[in-house]
Amino acid sequence: MRAQAVVPTSDRILAERIVGARDESAFRELYRRHTPRLHQFVLRIMGGDEPEAEDVVQDTWIRASRNLGDFRWESKFETWLTGIGLNLCRNRLRSSGRWTDLPELSLAAGQVEHREDRVDLERAISLLPAGFRAVLVLHDIEGFKHTEIAEQLGVTEGTSKSQLWSARRAMRRMLNPAGSEQGDVT
Repeated sequence: MRAQAVVPTSDRILAERIVGARDESAFRELYRRHTPRLHQFVLRIMGGDEPEAEDVVQDTWIRASRNLGDFRWESKFETWLTGIGLNLCRNRLRSSGRWTDLPELSLAAGQVEHREDRVDLERAISLLPAGFRAVLVLHDIEGFKHTEIAEQLGVTEGTSKSQLWSARRAMRRMLNPAGSEQGDVT
């Protein structure tokens, strides 16, 4: 006898079970399915601050749970959840003075500190200004398009593209300080 493949329950069906029947097992499944990626995303946006990232992830799920019945499914659940997490990150970073709105950001060559000849990728991401970090993580790691990033961050597509270019340039400088001049020709 041939074993039948188990088809995972869709996010939408799980959400409907949560909203309609307050199904705790459905919530646990949705949480288990999306929390690892959400946590990694939030951790990067928060610059590697693990305790703050954990708080933001929990706050994200609290907010998502409260608003799940209003979610219209015009985007993927994962995209909606990431948006909630991003907004909470921005609020925390703004309240602590660590977020500057993207149009005002600039990264002068002297702002990048070179404490070591080479730093690892996660550390380099955490050293970026929060706005650069957000665009880089959303585009290059999470796979969002510039239109989506612009909508999430409340900026134009051109600003998103410009900030991504600047973030990548800063990353090249941090990851390869000796060869950064060659890497700037893109």
